[in-house]
Amino acid sequence: MLDPWVHPILALLVIAFCVAILIGLITPVVSIAAAVTQTVSYVIFFLAADAHRAQNFVRCAEITLLCVALTLLGPGAWACDAALFGRREIVIPKDRRPL
Repeated sequence: MLDPWVHPILALLVIAFCVAILIGLITPVVSIAAAVTQTVSYVIFFLAADAHRAQNFVRCAEITLLCVALTLLGPGAWACDAALFGRREIVIPKDRRPL
């Protein structure tokens, strides 16, 4: 049996991560934390639940993969990270450019 405090704690964590991702605050760190939280919650609920496992797995896998994609993409131009740390510009030297 799950502790009754597990559901609200996970829900508050997910809400906090969603707000941070929405405003673009420390996007890579928050999206990794969201992916880990989603995976942990899936494992907890998978071990506790009997019904709808395949459907829950697909949902959790989608959200986890979206969090990983956000980690790889990083914050956008209008994110708080861009305002705090500046926009990142990648300059490719002319001698390294393909023909």
